Parts: sequence; C-alpha cells; structure tokens
Amino acid sequence: MPRFAANLTLMFTEVPFLQRFGRAAAAGFDAVEYLFPYEVAPETIAAELARHHLTQALFNLPPGDWAAGEPGFACDPARFDEGIAALEMAMPWIRATGVRRLHLMAGIGDRTDRQRVAAYARTVAAVADRLADGGIDVLIEPINRRDMPGYFLDDFGFAADLIADLGRPNLKLQFDVYHRQILAGDVTMALRRLLPIVGHVQIASVPARAEPGTGELNDAFLFAELDRLGYDGFVGCEYRPTAATEAGLDWFTPWRHRRA
Repeated sequence: MPRFAANLTLMFTEVPFLQRFGRAAAAGFDAVEYLFPYEVAPETIAAELARHHLTQALFNLPPGDWAAGEPGFACDPARFDEGIAALEMAMPWIRATGVRRLHLMAGIGDRTDRQRVAAYARTVAAVADRLADGGIDVLIEPINRRDMPGYFLDDFGFAADLIADLGRPNLKLQFDVYHRQILAGDVTMALRRLLPIVGHVQIASVPARAEPGTGELNDAFLFAELDRLGYDGFVGCEYRPTAATEAGLDWFTPWRHRRA
C-alpha cells in the first residue's frame, strides 16, 4: 500500500504553514514533505511533526536565491564551496526533523557543457558522501523545462547514468510522475526499469498539475503498480489543489489512514 506524504508547500495553503501539519494529519496523511523548511526554526517544525505523529518524508537542500528564481546551483563550477556550506546550514533541520531523504536541486545550465556536467557530478558526490554516515539519501530529480526553463537536469537517462557512474549507495532518483510524463511519457515502463534506484516518488495530474485522477494518466493504476513492484518508499503529493485541499481528496479515500 503506498505511503502518501502531503506536500505542505502546495497543499493546505488555506492556512499558515505551521497549521498545515495538523490539517494533513486530520486528512489521514502519515507523512509530509515541502520544498524548504528554512524560514521556521527546526525545533518548531520538530514539535509539529511530533504533535501530529507525522514522518518527515523529504525536503530540498538550500537552492540559492529561490525568491529570485534560482532553482539550485549544483551545476555551477564556481559554487562548489557554497554548495557544501548550504548543506552545513541545513543540518539543524535535518537533525531536528529526522528526514532521511534530501533533494539536491541542479540549477540552470546547459547539459552539453562538460564543465557543468563535471561540477554537478562533483557536488552530488560530495553531498552524498557527507550524508552517508547519517544514513540519509540524496535525491536528484529530472524536471521538465516547460515548468522550469533552462533546468540542467531534464533527462531521466542522464540521471540514471550519473547515479551508476558515481556509485554512491545513498544517491537515488526522485521519480516525479508529472515531470516524467511531460519529458518522456512511458511512465509505467520507466518505473519498472528504474525502481532499483528510486528513493522517492511524487505525483500530480498531467497537464494541470492538480489532484491525481484529474488528468491524462491513470493514477490509480500507477499506485497499484508501485505495490506490484514492491516499492516501500513515500509518494509525495506535489500537486496544486483546484479548490480547497480537503474538497479534492476523494482520490485519497482508498489509501487514507484512519486515525483514532
């Protein structure tokens, strides 16, 4: 049975961020994810997780100046030291939340630029090595350029090859169904082929990035396929509700955890 994580950056936005933990738990989620925790004290987030018996499934490492549109910088040859410093800055949130998966964003860049490819590989390997002793997985995620123009990592094959080349056991693929469908389609066969290196799955309908079951994919089939494949990780609900979040959770009914 899939373990779903509510994405608190996109879901339950009817209330302030800290109130979303309780709303997610009340809706039946056992886990949460979000883009970034860094504007809230780590102990405050840890208290919300404990209060509502939630697992922290995932968040992103610091991406640079997100407010200015910067989606990471790991592929920038001039910013290796900054990347390591950003990881160290994130450590209080990593420790406080008990998160076991962190997404390292690649940034904007030309993937045919060999210097950028080398810089990205160097940063990914260094971050994975830094976190290995703590049993934490580093995830890399191909993102489509329709949503994020110019994004460096926009190819599942390249990501899989990099993971194989670097050979770090705690380096995994973040398989976002929404991005996969836009980039290359063939979602089911890609899941079957890539599952051994998948560390986290995310979902949203295509093309609107709304609730599962509202787009061109058979999301219920994909959830069942994850079960058939033996996937035991989290499925992050990284979608934008079309109305109030709770009003669009009918899709979740078969998998909702019934809390006492």
